[in-house]
Amino acid sequence: MTSFKDLEDHLKSFIIQEQSDAHNVRNVSMQKYNNIKIWMDLAKYEEPHFFVRISISEAVFSLHDCMKLNGGLGYEERLVLKWFNRMGIREKLNELWKYAEKNRKG
Repeated sequence: MTSFKDLEDHLKSFIIQEQSDAHNVRNVSMQKYNNIKIWMDLAKYEEPHFFVRISISEAVFSLHDCMKLNGGLGYEERLVLKWFNRMGIREKLNELWKYAEKNRKG
């Protein structure tokens, strides 16, 4: 099963690649993306969701359509949406959600 760490690494690589492709290489602060965090908090939101923290910004997104439920990531939100729609990402997040639900119920 995919781990949150795997998805964090994938999102970091994706964002850096997207920014490099945009001819923005000189302005990309790669250190900013060293601490990307992805997690789920079933106690906070019953709807399937995932949190993303990039630097000091944080947002919560729906697992159904990646609609933002709360927070904000600035211009990186569009990159998270693009990443979410890549092949297999939604499925991996859903797998982690089901695993978390199963473990919560015991």
